[in-house]
Amino acid sequence: MYSIEEFDKEKTKVLKYIMYKKRTENEVRTKFQNTMEEELLDDMIEYLKEAKYIDDTDYIQKMIQYFKNIKNLSQTELKYKLMAKGLNKNLIEDYFYENKEELTEYEINSAIHIIEKKRKDLEDAEIKHYLLKKGYKQDNIAKAFEKRT
Repeated sequence: MYSIEEFDKEKTKVLKYIMYKKRTENEVRTKFQNTMEEELLDDMIEYLKEAKYIDDTDYIQKMIQYFKNIKNLSQTELKYKLMAKGLNKNLIEDYFYENKEELTEYEINSAIHIIEKKRKDLEDAEIKHYLLKKGYKQDNIAKAFEKRT
């Protein structure tokens, strides 16, 4: 068992860590698993979730928005980036299901940007192959080429 003082002391460390940059539950657990008693860490994470300092669903939404603003990625690449953060696969799948149209539109627009960039140097077939390798769906690649011509 741990004391209230110990909880508060550790809470300060954890809050500094998550205030510096938004973190997932998995990132917090990984960072502090070797420096904090397991029971204390579990209670800490529970407290942080209740206080909304950690909210993996919100994190998914914010990260997708961030990636959409700065990168051209396929939906597959977005999923891999989120899973690399240790987010629950079901949470990710739920988000993608609930935002299917918006994410499909984003993938088509991303493909259009890539097609425009690559058209100078590559044939259409090579661009299609490149997009498929990056995880773009065949239907979305076809729609992107239709919109481009």
